Amino acid sequence: MSKLIAGVDEVGRGPLIGDVVTAAVILDPAKPIAGLTDSKKLSAKKREGYAELIKQNAIAWAIGRASPEEIDSLNILHATLLAMARAVDNLIIKPTFVRVDGNRIPQWTYAAEAVVKGDSLHAEISAASILAKVTRDDDMLALHERYPQYGFDGHKGYPTQAHFAALAKHGVLPMHRKSFKPVQAHLTACIEK
Repeated sequence: MSKLIAGVDEVGRGPLIGDVVTAAVILDPAKPIAGLTDSKKLSAKKREGYAELIKQNAIAWAIGRASPEEIDSLNILHATLLAMARAVDNLIIKPTFVRVDGNRIPQWTYAAEAVVKGDSLHAEISAASILAKVTRDDDMLALHERYPQYGFDGHKGYPTQAHFAALAKHGVLPMHRKSFKPVQAHLTACIEK
């Protein structure tokens, strides 16, 4: 049997709100998907198209998450590693080897390697990058439905001027990451008023 290689990537380390989202994907060598690359290099429409292809053709895929509360208690790096481990644990078929985008590997029993810029170098990491990005963007669109005044459909929770303005005007939401400095600053300002 050939090696089952899972690719793992994350999306959402920098935003001020919501989960950090990871994906793990084992691609089927018999069903190659042409054009896979780093999700940031693709338009939203292309990412969505690829996400469907990946889900239909992969041997296995899964999503992992760490919540804002976990991010606040562990820190963003350790919460990301936790979410990566969850994504691999959620695969219905276990990999024989894991490639992780970046320079750190979660503590686990899998044979693995960290690959800097792996989402541009390995199709399985590219696929994970795309699934994680589409999932997190969907989270932000759902949040926008509930709180349109924050503009999550535009900035996707990242620390932009529009997000800062919404925080100043409307306050901190329960799903904001309280340990992130811009959110802390708004919480402190509210206490001092």
